[in-house]
Amino acid sequence: MKKNALLILAGCLLLFSTSCYYDELPPEEQIEISPDQEISFAADVLPIIAKYNCAGCHDGGQDPDLRANNAYDALVPQYVTAGDAANSVFFQRLPGKSHPPVNISLTDNELTTIEEWINRGALE
Repeated sequence: MKKNALLILAGCLLLFSTSCYYDELPPEEQIEISPDQEISFAADVLPIIAKYNCAGCHDGGQDPDLRANNAYDALVPQYVTAGDAANSVFFQRLPGKSHPPVNISLTDNELTTIEEWINRGALE
């Protein structure tokens, strides 16, 4: 009886352990931004800021103020060096690079969009 119970228990453990796995998301399709494609803050960057609720912390009480009506003027030129993403504080501190919150990470496409926006002159 004990032997049968142990075999059943071992079988159940084996069955349950093989059913536990992590689904892997398919890789994100990389966007191509053509050289003549205009990237603007309002159309391309602000939606990313809104998606991650950056204004939840950067609400005017903590710089930069990333509320929709203030974000562009708060970022450019204090945190964004137009034409130079590599030396722009905003780009260096994006989630997934070196800025909290830890559980948020921008996608490669979002990072590329913001980097290209800055490198192309940080248009409003």
